[in-house]
Amino acid sequence: MSVALVTDSTAYLPAAVVDAHGIGVVPLHVVIAGTEFSEGVDVSTAEVATALRAFKPVSTSRPAPQAFLEAYEKAAAGGAEAIVSVHISADMSSTVESAHLAAQQSPVPVTVVDSRSLGMAMGYAVVSAAELAAGGASAEEVAAVARSRSEASTVVFYVDTLEHLRRGGRIGAASALLGSALAIKPILGLEDGHIRPLEKVRTSSRALARLEELSVAAVDAAGGDVDIAVHHLDSAARAEDLAARIRDRVSTAGEVVVVELGAVVGAHVGPGTLAVAVSPRP
Repeated sequence: MSVALVTDSTAYLPAAVVDAHGIGVVPLHVVIAGTEFSEGVDVSTAEVATALRAFKPVSTSRPAPQAFLEAYEKAAAGGAEAIVSVHISADMSSTVESAHLAAQQSPVPVTVVDSRSLGMAMGYAVVSAAELAAGGASAEEVAAVARSRSEASTVVFYVDTLEHLRRGGRIGAASALLGSALAIKPILGLEDGHIRPLEKVRTSSRALARLEELSVAAVDAAGGDVDIAVHHLDSAARAEDLAARIRDRVSTAGEVVVVELGAVVGAHVGPGTLAVAVSPRP
């Protein structure tokens, strides 16, 4: 059976990877001062960072079901007999709901997977699923590897301020940190699709050091080969430095790449954010 992969723009997969594996990508939307843009199509991360720094209103929205249906129809027209559609955590976005609605009208069966994650933690899972599909695996097998790899991943991140997460309603249990937000630099993590507080430190340099330590600990806990992505928003130099330090300490990493966060996630975490995704290989 020919199985196609569809994901959304918050996987932040490099274009070369998307093209090499024939992955369909449906963009989420970001609204800046009342004007709507499609992530990865007609708005840059830099534009979002500039808008946030200027305190312009920035919000995000899911793709319409029609956008998913068009992606499914395109995959079917290309010869797919089934589709596995892997998306950002349902607790962070209603994108999965749109995918489910579109799946009901798809010309071929669609298995929708809630990755319970985002960024390259989801992206690596999509790539593993695409590789399995290329080998002739069934839709059930492809979906299973997407779920298992995304669920096995660890995501830890640092934000300069919790304000953007608060405004976007994505802060969850980390809201407990707001009372002392001006005096701390929070380290946060993803747990089953939710943002949760991990630690509070006093300086950004200490926060970055803890990101390094937590990332290395996640690699050790994985007990095997991993891929690592260092995400950032408008903080490339710090991201490259963090990636270099992790590379020096981790011998089991297949790759340690630096990937800028896109407009949608960037709108919620704000400029200066650094995140590390540690993804054990299946």
